[in-house]
Amino acid sequence: MIQTKYIRNFCIIAHIDHGKSTLADRLIQKAKLVDDRNFKNQILDNMDIERERGITIKSQAVSIPYTAKDGAVYNLNMVDTPGHVDFSYEVSRAINSCEGALLLIDATQGVQAQTLSNMYLALEHNLEIVPVINKIDMPAADIPRIKKQIDKDLGLDSDTAILVSARQGTGIDELFEAIIEQIPAPSGETASPLRALIFDCHYDPYRGVIVHLRLFDGNIKKGMKISFMSNGSVYEVETAGVFKLALVETGELSAGDVGYIIAGIKTVSDVHVGDTVTGADNPCSSPLPGFREVKPVVFSSIYPVDSNDYEELRTSMDKLKLNDASLIFEKDSSIALGFGFRCGFLGLLHLEVIQERLEREFDQSVIFTAPSVKYKVFIRGGEELMIDNPMEYPDEGRIESAQEPYIRASIITPTDFLGNVMTLCMEKRGVQTNMTYLDEKRVELIYDMPLAEVLFDFYDRLKSISRGYASFDYDISGYKPTELVKLDILLNSKPVDALSQLVFKGGAYERARKFCERLRDEIPRHQFKIPIQGAIGSHVIARETVNALRKDVLAKCYGGDITRKRKLLEKQKEGKKRMKMVGDVELPQSAFLAVLKSRDE
Repeated sequence: MIQTKYIRNFCIIAHIDHGKSTLADRLIQKAKLVDDRNFKNQILDNMDIERERGITIKSQAVSIPYTAKDGAVYNLNMVDTPGHVDFSYEVSRAINSCEGALLLIDATQGVQAQTLSNMYLALEHNLEIVPVINKIDMPAADIPRIKKQIDKDLGLDSDTAILVSARQGTGIDELFEAIIEQIPAPSGETASPLRALIFDCHYDPYRGVIVHLRLFDGNIKKGMKISFMSNGSVYEVETAGVFKLALVETGELSAGDVGYIIAGIKTVSDVHVGDTVTGADNPCSSPLPGFREVKPVVFSSIYPVDSNDYEELRTSMDKLKLNDASLIFEKDSSIALGFGFRCGFLGLLHLEVIQERLEREFDQSVIFTAPSVKYKVFIRGGEELMIDNPMEYPDEGRIESAQEPYIRASIITPTDFLGNVMTLCMEKRGVQTNMTYLDEKRVELIYDMPLAEVLFDFYDRLKSISRGYASFDYDISGYKPTELVKLDILLNSKPVDALSQLVFKGGAYERARKFCERLRDEIPRHQFKIPIQGAIGSHVIARETVNALRKDVLAKCYGGDITRKRKLLEKQKEGKKRMKMVGDVELPQSAFLAVLKSRDE
């Protein structure tokens, strides 16, 4: 086994699209873990969605052997972390498994919102931070300006910043040496009882759950009995090893190592990221700090487009759950859409990823209802309900008050777009709590705003009004009182339960009007008029009408007495009245999708 003084554990943290995965590619290529013929970009990203969108969804680890200038052979354990705010807990666990972090800054964009939040996260865990300026080969790169930002905004020493171009491979040797010199070796005693942090896991259909570990103390061997401290479950280790793109079996891991174990665990939900693993026979005295259950913040229902595919959808959801422990779902049903599932997600990106994986990996055609958050509703008499589904919303008369989740949003924008950004935040019921000029061209805004307002189109609109330059990061700050109402959509005077939403009272009219307009454009014309109404309780607040098709009953009348024509028209009128009483409205799937679009395309 390699001595701990020759081990370095580090992660790469940055804002979205600052080049984390590209830098990881260059480090792996330099270490010759993969030959040029088999190399592909974003080599650590396994999913098609990650490649297409250029984002990291699952955190990945890899052990990189490196021979330093002094001839010593080092083992560098790198964890490539997701950059998106939805996966911030996974980022925090990955950070907790390292001693140092490469803080990547784009030479054209500079310090952005998640650069700051990820740096603070790394500082909370006492990591040694090595600033790295990437994309120095770009024509728009402004290195002196970025160095000023590192000094002023981040409070780090810009003289220690390593200049690299991950795309061209410039500065990679200097970066390797900086990792060895600036990041400390892990501390930990091999003789102590086993104490290891689970920072990730993935599912293999043949071998079960593969648990990703960082050992702080002790060692772990094939055949050893281990215990998970969060639930007390005991397993026997079948094999242990390290990540070198493929899983390389070593049979043993020691203090300071990053690697994996396989122990016959059947589902990912049995393993909790952030949990502490210890020996069943010789346990450690206390677990590693920071463990918490991941709670969903966004809720939506999933229904199959064809109700006969419900069983297939259920099987697909179960398989997806094997891979993604943060997906939470339970059975749900709707009069309009039949049987489906009510699901909880970590955020909107997580919801989109699940939708794409259902469609691609399992060939499922699905409809998602409008995303919602979890509200606190206080009933007269002191009872408190947590509600995320409009179907469960109690009668208005029973409700005393309601509260909704709020976020603390941090937005960094060029000063040119400041007015537009502030207008957008006010429109979304945001309250400004702070405003700091980072330099003469950039300003940081801090807003308290409801999470429900961010769900729909906030991020898209922020990017469009700032031409892509504004960056956005948030964390959940707690619950605040709100005026909550249930908005029902009525077709032909009948409520469609799948289109109901819980909304803020002040924005209910605008939401109802948009819903009705979109439905009017999507619902095909029938032989009778169809009223589309948005209602709060019995009070209709918006209405649109789909006009009737009219069959030309006078086509067979060539001239003749007007009374004959009138008689035919009266007969048609009677028929339409009767049809309206018994007629059911056809609601195409495109109508659901149109309503759930965040904005007019």
